[in-house]
Amino acid sequence: MRDVLAQARTIAVVGHSDNPGRTSYQIARYLRNAGYTVYPVNPTVREIDGQPSYASLADVPEPIDIVNVFRRSEYVADVVDEAIDVGAKAIWTQLGVVDNAAGQRALEAGIDVAMNRCIKVEHARLGV
Repeated sequence: MRDVLAQARTIAVVGHSDNPGRTSYQIARYLRNAGYTVYPVNPTVREIDGQPSYASLADVPEPIDIVNVFRRSEYVADVVDEAIDVGAKAIWTQLGVVDNAAGQRALEAGIDVAMNRCIKVEHARLGV
């Protein structure tokens, strides 16, 4: 996990909310403040704090290092398929978000996987 976080520059946050009270918003802000380029991926939101929100991973304008997932577990398989299609380097699902079969598919495609872990907590814990 340390290597994934240390080498990453671009993070796509799938399910990024435009509501500052939501966890996805707060963690995306933390990641931006930590120096990452963060792209919101949420087809129901046009922009977040003046930044465009993208409908899918395929719409993100540059290669993605980490796909951080803030969607329920039943949506992880679709996100993994998109991540494989765009050549993402890692999938990271937040606490409570697990799909072991999708995670295995990602691993088989050469994508690093962290499931059921908070990226903010791990970033701080590992001192990246």
